[in-house]
Amino acid sequence: MKNNDQNKRRKFLRQIGATTLASAATPFASFAAQEKAEERILRYNRTFSNNDTVRIGVIGYGVQGHFDLRTALQIPGVELAGICDIYKSRLTRAQEEFGKDLFVTRSYKELLAKDDIDAVLICTTDVWHSQITLDALAKGKHIYLEKPMMHKIEEGYPMMKAAEKSGKVFQVGSQRVSSVGYAKAKELLVAGEIGDLNMVQAAWDRQSSIGAWEYTIPDDASPETTDWDTFTEVTDKMEFDAKKFFWWRAYKEFGTGVAGDLYIHLLSGTHFITNSKGPESIYSTGQFSYWNDGRNMPDVMSGVMQYPKSEEHPAFQLNLRVNFISGTGGQEVIQLIGSEGTITIDRNDIIVSYSKMPEAPGFGGYDSVFTFPEAMQERMKTEYNAKWTEAQQKRHPKGDVIHKAPEGYSDHLDHFTNFFDAIRDGKEVVEDAEFGFRAAAPALACNTSYFDKKILQWDPIKMKLV
Repeated sequence: MKNNDQNKRRKFLRQIGATTLASAATPFASFAAQEKAEERILRYNRTFSNNDTVRIGVIGYGVQGHFDLRTALQIPGVELAGICDIYKSRLTRAQEEFGKDLFVTRSYKELLAKDDIDAVLICTTDVWHSQITLDALAKGKHIYLEKPMMHKIEEGYPMMKAAEKSGKVFQVGSQRVSSVGYAKAKELLVAGEIGDLNMVQAAWDRQSSIGAWEYTIPDDASPETTDWDTFTEVTDKMEFDAKKFFWWRAYKEFGTGVAGDLYIHLLSGTHFITNSKGPESIYSTGQFSYWNDGRNMPDVMSGVMQYPKSEEHPAFQLNLRVNFISGTGGQEVIQLIGSEGTITIDRNDIIVSYSKMPEAPGFGGYDSVFTFPEAMQERMKTEYNAKWTEAQQKRHPKGDVIHKAPEGYSDHLDHFTNFFDAIRDGKEVVEDAEFGFRAAAPALACNTSYFDKKILQWDPIKMKLV
């Protein structure tokens, strides 16, 4: 390895470690974490022969399809073999980007029939996820499927069965579960850094029209250019509506709203960090606060889930929130709250804060003691001080510790690296069909809870509503 590469790697490892904010703070960069970071760097330095090349096709070349393909092609040994989209002008754009010889089609089945495609990236509307996945597995393709795994809970069961039976690599695209930051949070939680977990607060807020899915609609949008008949093949038939085609996330007929788009990230991240199998009760409520553009999914939504005590973790409550007109300007935060501190995950960075209760019970201050007779107050104070030392009466705070991901780090790239490593080397993916379902089902149950205005009960072991 060249000296420059070695220097980059050392810099990466230093950045993975902790930067203390106070002299009392202790860094938690374990040797194991350094090895893992080093392994990630070495992955990107590998070269691949033609026999190791993975040829991919993209189904759905919209916003996420572009981002996914761009990331996938950063990985050595990955080649593009075709793109499918039912909006005609996106195929024109694809050939502008990759050349006139690129295979393009408006039929995903035509793309799946190509023998020179090993894997497909499925980046379509949520309502098409299940059918395209089943067809792709039947054709022997490895699958990278955008979240949420399915549009309806019941669609997930045959998908899991087909994925297992196929023997093909199946990964869901909630990239945070491949993050070095989330791996660090998991390590810290297991190590007991914040005591026993009892609550998780998770928010993904936005404050922009694009963030609220009001994407620019092209000036050639029509039933013909969008192939509206195909778009609505798995839904009830309806008149052409350009908003429903290009802003599909905002409509329950095609998308899954904030729950399927953003709750899903918060759920998959929480499940990864805690090793949880899922909640036992689910409730969600929402409202239309600002984006009154015809959508039928709320732009502000909150959810509460209760997680039972299990072998993997103590009982805890998960509070979810998405606000599309948030005065915060937008944020993505998961905060793990324990009995002795918190772990706050801000995208890929970690802040560990400590607050341990005194060993001694409280006495004085905002207490009933001052309402007692003066002689009793003095007597009880003397007894209290004799029983508890000064140290036992005080909290034991430590300074905050921050763990920063490397500058320019991409969990999206790590997630795709994991996918292609699994195809080439038989490694397990981070987010297989079962993991994807365990995150997606509670998210979709939030939509049911919102529309039906009721608390839902979920069996996290049997993975079904009860």
